Amino acid sequence: MGSTIEVKRIAGALGAEIAGVDLSQKLSDDTVGEIRQALHDNLVIFFRDEHLTPGQHLAFGRYFGELQVHDFVEGMDDNQEILEVRKEEWETRNFGGGWHSDVSYLERPALGSILYAREVPEVGGDTMFANQYLAYDSLSAGLKQTLDGLVAVHSARRPYGLDAPRARARAKSSMQFNFSNSANAETEHPVVRTHAATGKKSLYVNGNFTIRFKDMTEAESAPLLNYLYQQAARPEFTCRFRWEKGSIAFWDNRCTQHNAINDYNGQRRVMHRVTIEGERPV
Repeated sequence: MGSTIEVKRIAGALGAEIAGVDLSQKLSDDTVGEIRQALHDNLVIFFRDEHLTPGQHLAFGRYFGELQVHDFVEGMDDNQEILEVRKEEWETRNFGGGWHSDVSYLERPALGSILYAREVPEVGGDTMFANQYLAYDSLSAGLKQTLDGLVAVHSARRPYGLDAPRARARAKSSMQFNFSNSANAETEHPVVRTHAATGKKSLYVNGNFTIRFKDMTEAESAPLLNYLYQQAARPEFTCRFRWEKGSIAFWDNRCTQHNAINDYNGQRRVMHRVTIEGERPV
């Protein structure tokens, strides 16, 4: 059977734009399978000129698994499974800045996220993505051997604990955050993760949520972790997506990191995010 979607790569490292499908419609099993394969091949896929209701956005996400509700950020009033990522003209702090993999502090972090642009600034507000297969593959054999046995400790405390910078600033925000001591909980994941679908190894530590290596202090862990954070986001491992109203990005959290660029102060940006439940990293 022939392909129903068109896949056009946008960068050498990762990323492809998908055409030939209307995500507001019910999709066939074959089409869902092609989209899933495009995600596995390209790590992040993009769609343009989509016109989705919240219900259609949720339905698209459910083709790929159960949906997560964020522990520390309030979803939309009428549907907690949709996170409204909002920055108003009067705000200077954005949501999703800094290289990270979504909710890696959970025992079962997100499989992927589907972000839909409702309102975008005239310029700015791009999102960058980085290929963590390449980040791992390009390490020396010696460092790979060291990392293969290491476990990292992840926690939500830096962004969502009672002592988080956003909590301390007490600045007015258009998004509602639930800062809590429960953000201090810790979860252990392997530093090198094997992807459940592709079987490929990737680097799985990130600056927002990785605290330290297991059985080491934060101070002892910092030099190597900081090196790995730089490695994860090397320019040749990245792509950059320029949003338009109606654009969608669907990324695989298991093998990518992303960074929402905060370069549009004085302009409004409103996105809707649906997040798909993942499996325990191995």
